[in-house]
Amino acid sequence: MAESRKISVVSFFNSRVTSVISIALVLFLLGLICLIALLGSRLSDYVKENIAFSVVLKDDVREADIKRIQKNLDDLPFIKSTEYISKEQAAKELENELGENPETFLGFNPLQASIEVKLHSEYANPDSLQVIEKKIKTYTTVSELLYRKDMMQVVNDNMRRLSLVLLTLALMLMAISFVLISNTIRLLIYSKRFLIHTMQLVGATAGFIRRPFIRHNIVSGLFASILAILMLISALYYLQSELAGFVQMLDTGMLLLVFLSVFIMGIGLSVVATVLAVNRYLHMEVDKLYYI
Repeated sequence: MAESRKISVVSFFNSRVTSVISIALVLFLLGLICLIALLGSRLSDYVKENIAFSVVLKDDVREADIKRIQKNLDDLPFIKSTEYISKEQAAKELENELGENPETFLGFNPLQASIEVKLHSEYANPDSLQVIEKKIKTYTTVSELLYRKDMMQVVNDNMRRLSLVLLTLALMLMAISFVLISNTIRLLIYSKRFLIHTMQLVGATAGFIRRPFIRHNIVSGLFASILAILMLISALYYLQSELAGFVQMLDTGMLLLVFLSVFIMGIGLSVVATVLAVNRYLHMEVDKLYYI
């Protein structure tokens, strides 16, 4: 009798451990998709904010006027940063690229002074740039604006496709994870189907029958969530050791949001799956309990 009870306890413990590990692996994948989505968003912002365009200035612009226009540009809400590039500096940069100074064979510096402008990511799109271009061209000291419209469009299109792919993948994984967690919990409750029927026979209400199953699986979901979060932290630590500066792209607030989402999903999906699994046996005829 004692030996049988010991085997039963070991079997119950093993099934619980297996359940926790299965749920944790699913939650880990969900958390990983969330991190990839956040990283994709940050990479998109980083790329957009590093696509600069040049505000080319007229040749007769005075130093005081240049400082004034740069200050005016810095004060605009859609501009992240500006950098003044003099004619001499532009010539030096061109010499570094071509290996020869244009003044040596032209006899003069053909380049113009300019202000390199970088935008905030939400304004780095073709539609906003048209409005920004019109506004900046109202300055009398500005000769023209130079930027790659095609590059801006390509970046926005690629980031839009990436966001759509990640969203689709996240929804698919959410559905798959619910099915996996539901099946895992259903297998645990399957062995208790006759106990559920017996409790119904003695007059127990549906809520009373569900309560212990929900409580046990909340604990399982809690441990699975903690295990999944630890796995995510380990993955981030590994990526940081392999790719320096990787974690810095995800701020603490975003990481906490992902961990909190994993924690809530672990408990929430476990509760929903438990209720559905128990309800299945609550509404099943006794004869069918022997054949499922």
